[in-house]
Amino acid sequence: MLAVLLPVIGVLAFRQLTILSGIIILLLFILMISYRQTIEHYPNGGGAYIVAKANLGTVTGVVAGAALAVDYILTVSVSIASGVQQIASAFTPVARYTVPVCVIIVAFMAIGNLRGMKDASRIFGIPTYAFIAGLLSMIIFGFIRLANGYVPPVPVMPTPVNLLKPLTLMLMLKAFSNGCAAVTGFEAVSNGVPNFKEPSRKHAQTVLLILTIIILVLFGGMAIIANYYKVIPDEHNALLVLIAGEVFGKGFMYYYITITAFIILIMAANTAYSDFPMLLSVMSRDGYAPRQLSMRGNRLSYSSGIVVLSIAAAFLIIIFRARVDLLIGLYAIGVFISFTLSQSGMLVHWFKSHEAGWHWKAFVNGFGALVTFTVVIIIALTKFQQGAWIVVILIPILVFAMLKVKKHYTEIHDKLRLEPDEYEKTFKSEKYNVRAIVPLESINRASIRALRYAKTISKDIVAFTVVSDADTEQKNRQKYAQLQTDIPLIIRYSKNKDIVRSIIELIESAEYNLPKDDIVAVILPQFITRKSWERFLHNGTRQLIQKQLLKHKQIVICTIPLQLAE
Repeated sequence: MLAVLLPVIGVLAFRQLTILSGIIILLLFILMISYRQTIEHYPNGGGAYIVAKANLGTVTGVVAGAALAVDYILTVSVSIASGVQQIASAFTPVARYTVPVCVIIVAFMAIGNLRGMKDASRIFGIPTYAFIAGLLSMIIFGFIRLANGYVPPVPVMPTPVNLLKPLTLMLMLKAFSNGCAAVTGFEAVSNGVPNFKEPSRKHAQTVLLILTIIILVLFGGMAIIANYYKVIPDEHNALLVLIAGEVFGKGFMYYYITITAFIILIMAANTAYSDFPMLLSVMSRDGYAPRQLSMRGNRLSYSSGIVVLSIAAAFLIIIFRARVDLLIGLYAIGVFISFTLSQSGMLVHWFKSHEAGWHWKAFVNGFGALVTFTVVIIIALTKFQQGAWIVVILIPILVFAMLKVKKHYTEIHDKLRLEPDEYEKTFKSEKYNVRAIVPLESINRASIRALRYAKTISKDIVAFTVVSDADTEQKNRQKYAQLQTDIPLIIRYSKNKDIVRSIIELIESAEYNLPKDDIVAVILPQFITRKSWERFLHNGTRQLIQKQLLKHKQIVICTIPLQLAE
């Protein structure tokens, strides 16, 4: 908020900061009351996506899901950028390397979560309580110093300061939209209800209340104390650390506040690593995201979702140069869209259910939806040119993509579905034949293994190789004759030894006039090397053949691996 107000109205910004903070705290209480009702009736996770989808329709639910996905990506970007900013404020050499440090932290968080790092409440609680205690101490000690007659130094105001420019409504709205980031944590509680101990609803509602009280005390207290100490934050100096320097000096508590702020912001980013993959897994099970996103990895984490989140967050950090003041405008709009749709969904729920006291509950959620929708409009208008346009455009693109994914899955399901009569007649009377073709580059252990396998699946087998001269043909025939097999060998000439084109021509000739349900099985030998980098040096022909053959309907590709001994 100060980043918007200070360059325009100078020292008057601190008084307006207190007023705007009071409005944001009022918004905080509206959201708390509204989301208590959401938790009560939708305790199975998914948050705004589930609520909107159930009450407002599929498309609206997908919009909420897309907005939440964008919000979680920005949670990682903003939290890590802000955390590094705290450190850079105290340790100025870090400021030169803010972007690389942020990207490295994202990489470490991705690796940790891929290896199964999770939110252990006892471990993660320690820095949380340490941060709260430190911030409370700073607020209390700051007021004690003022009461004892301490006069903070007069700040050097940034230039230019246009004190003659009137305090416009648009200026106040811009500052307000920045401050709305303070209330973006509510959706995480609603999404994570299944993670609470039973009774999960009651515990989640209690956490929501405690969260509201903490934000009221810390955010409100910081707004008031900033009005007295009047430090000037910028892109390299965080307000929190600057006030800590004024209140405590450059002693132990100064670094204590800096380090705990850094840790808790990194923890905030890690919350997205829990909720973002879970959201995508829910949406993928409904068919609105690739099915791979619903699969857990070896460490029981949603590996694909973690990778997507990390790449997207790192990309935003690089594009916006880890500037918190630029990222924050993008951050708030996504979460307030999900707030609006969630509360609108609850409003429709009350009109449908007519439960006891539904009039009052509908009023609460309806008023909450109106307020949060107003905030969405404010953020979109005031931050559009500063980057919010990216989110305004990105969310519709994501919704379109998600609906296309759903349409694709539906079409594939319809094409693969068996009709009732197909179950009975498929294997009853008809006999199907397999014609096997084994391409050979040379006669070796891998090719012999492929030939042996071919004899287990078919009696109609041919081996096939391509040569460029008569000498090579003679050598191949001699080696093949030593196998003493009844499988015929077909040899074709090619000056360029273009085995791919030759094999395709042979297979297409074998496929020509093939009965409808018969199959050509192409059995490709492959040997597995001991080291992963060695694989790039071999099996290139097999990959080219396989790529071409996938276009044919009646061709089956079998890869027969041979693991080379140490």
